[in-house]
Amino acid sequence: MKHPAAIRRAVEIEVNGVIHAVENDPNRSLLWVLRDDLGLTGSKYGCGEGECGACTVLVDGVLRRSCITVLSAVAGKQIMTIEGLAEDGLLHPLQEAFLEEDALQCGYCTSGMIMAAAALLRRNPDPGEAEIVRHMDGNICRCGIYRRIVAAIRRVSETTSPGSGHSKAARATSLGVTVTRSEKPEAGR
Repeated sequence: MKHPAAIRRAVEIEVNGVIHAVENDPNRSLLWVLRDDLGLTGSKYGCGEGECGACTVLVDGVLRRSCITVLSAVAGKQIMTIEGLAEDGLLHPLQEAFLEEDALQCGYCTSGMIMAAAALLRRNPDPGEAEIVRHMDGNICRCGIYRRIVAAIRRVSETTSPGSGHSKAARATSLGVTVTRSEKPEAGR
């Protein structure tokens, strides 16, 4: 049996501050629109069921799994991907912290982990370890570096690094979170 061609419609979405008129099937997954139509390949296909978190993006500041979110559901909404976190050529504090804490190994889950952490810090700029663990529970890291991921998120949530002596304020305005970046690594690291 031959399937009819998908109906294509123009859907307007805002991705990382840029408005796009995407002509596609309104029921197509946001993940494939981001990757194939817009060339934003930071969000990954992991499970296709919204269970692993590799495809995590923010929609109007709220965590969403792009593999199970259809294009029509995000029409007129603000979408932020990992590519939109860096500002003025500088890494976002979460990206810096993941590097500083070696909170990535193969890297496949990293963009989803960072976006999930961004959603958490938007909601609560100073979460405790238990809240971080609970929030990040829906993101799977096959390399098993969960402790480093939690440490990276804690690093960002702290206003100054103990023993650093200096701090440099860095605003994550796109997430509505104020964080402070350390100019020097923690003593004893």
